[in-house]
Amino acid sequence: MRNMLSKMWWAILLRGLCGIAFGILAFTMPGLTLASLVLLFGWIAILGGVFDTIGAIAARGASDEWWVMLLQGLVGILVGVLTFRFPDVTAVALLFFIAIWALATGLLQIVAAVRLRKEIKGEVWLILSGFASVALALILMANPAAGALGLILYIGATALISGVVFVLLALRLRKPLAKIGA
Repeated sequence: MRNMLSKMWWAILLRGLCGIAFGILAFTMPGLTLASLVLLFGWIAILGGVFDTIGAIAARGASDEWWVMLLQGLVGILVGVLTFRFPDVTAVALLFFIAIWALATGLLQIVAAVRLRKEIKGEVWLILSGFASVALALILMANPAAGALGLILYIGATALISGVVFVLLALRLRKPLAKIGA
């Protein structure tokens, strides 16, 4: 799996940069309307899904576990498309779209990290990113009436943390290729 991820380090980097950008926007513009949040979330889910899907397809010959990243990408694309298809979604429905996406991607990140534990050091960062997504999902499902500002700040923090983690992971995965001369 490390070989697969090393080949797609750039997709992980792009996903991380998108997460950082979304996190910064959430903190600097906390007064976003629900419609703006819907659009931003939809694009982030689709872009993250596209990057994961492209990376998985590009690396499918390198590892038998490429399907985990593909599944994560397809879930992101599906949730993003559903978000755009139903823009008049209520705050509660949006919370559950986000919770389902966060739960699925968080669990898949934890699965990927567990599979990587024998191949790389620092897989704990991917596990922590996965747990942050799962925690977001559980909080949103338990408290659907939570305020929009709290949701924006929590999503922003999760996106920022996950984005930094993915950038660090991508840079770590890029190093072995540079040593080999690829």
